[in-house]
Amino acid sequence: MTATATRHLYLTRHGEATPDERALTDHGRRQAVLLGKRLRNVPLTAVHHGPLPRAAQTAHLIAAQLDDVPAHACEPAGDYVPHTPERDELPPDAADLLLDFVHRVPADERADGPRLAHEALERFTGPVPGAEDRHELVVTHNFLIGWLVRAALDAPPWRWMGLNHDNAALTVLRYRPGFPASLVSYNDTSHLPVV
Repeated sequence: MTATATRHLYLTRHGEATPDERALTDHGRRQAVLLGKRLRNVPLTAVHHGPLPRAAQTAHLIAAQLDDVPAHACEPAGDYVPHTPERDELPPDAADLLLDFVHRVPADERADGPRLAHEALERFTGPVPGAEDRHELVVTHNFLIGWLVRAALDAPPWRWMGLNHDNAALTVLRYRPGFPASLVSYNDTSHLPVV
């Protein structure tokens, strides 16, 4: 079936996590609830989330604020390095800093990252088949949000780095048939209290 409808992709990073990253803090839970309340009037059809507890807890707290929108774990929405750059891809003045940063991430998160990043692009981006627009939320981690925003803007693969997303902030991408992807909003925290 030909892609003839618009996809509206809502992206958020999990709420604030405990130091061991195994759960949300009280503040993180509140962030998730507030984001869910903000999204109540959006016609979401699904809440996808990464498999780690902090993303799953965030997704379920958001979904609890919505009317019958299923939340389910999805490996491509997980926490991983989507692309490990070579030195010659990077701006010379930032290469050492960026390579040091990416190589501090555990090797297993770097090794499987490119496959998962490709799956995320296949699953979450581009126009959709049918006549009805689709609205989906992905509760994920900073790296994947940077990767998807980078792809929407057709930036070089290494440019996922340096795009930092706040906990429970909202980014929206739009994919209309026949048009380039649009960055509608980025890192919007207007639903969260100022701390």
